[in-house]
Amino acid sequence: MSWIYLLIAGVFEICFAISLKYSEGFSKPLPSVLFVVFTILSYAFLDKAIGTIPLGTAYAIWTGIGATGIAIIGMFYLGEPAGFWRIFFIFTLIGSIIGLKFVSNS
Repeated sequence: MSWIYLLIAGVFEICFAISLKYSEGFSKPLPSVLFVVFTILSYAFLDKAIGTIPLGTAYAIWTGIGATGIAIIGMFYLGEPAGFWRIFFIFTLIGSIIGLKFVSNS
């Protein structure tokens, strides 16, 4: 169950990063409130995950999920560049996240 909590925490990390962008310096109320709510939820699920997953592994995977998710959303929805090297390193990051999960189970 801890791995599911970690995945949920990563998704909420993506949500709080997107909310932060749309809050425009916390000048827009709804995205600003969503940022706070998603941040609390992300940390709460991360806290549940580190009950059985080593902290270093959980933190690396949590940030990796967030970074990967935001990079992909940025390319598909926010008009950010999607060059070869950017995509290559996103896949490298995904491979590293998968590798950490398998190393953690051994």
